[in-house]
Amino acid sequence: MGLWTLLEGCLLIANALAILNEDRFLAPRGWSFQEYSGVKRNSLKGQIIGVIYATQYLRRKAGGSLICIMLTGLTRIIEKT
Repeated sequence: MGLWTLLEGCLLIANALAILNEDRFLAPRGWSFQEYSGVKRNSLKGQIIGVIYATQYLRRKAGGSLICIMLTGLTRIIEKT
């Protein structure tokens, strides 16, 4: 596994986390932002929820979803050459 494969995997995971919908997917499973408050932040579940919300924040503020899609497409194009 090379550095390129690792970069591509990180991009795909970041894009997958950024598109999760809280109302339809996260809240029914107990992974909503309300679960993230209090002392539960230090648990593994709290840390994962924090990462999910950080990627969603970047997607909304910086157009990160488009950037992730473009970078993933670029890695696919370079990989094929």
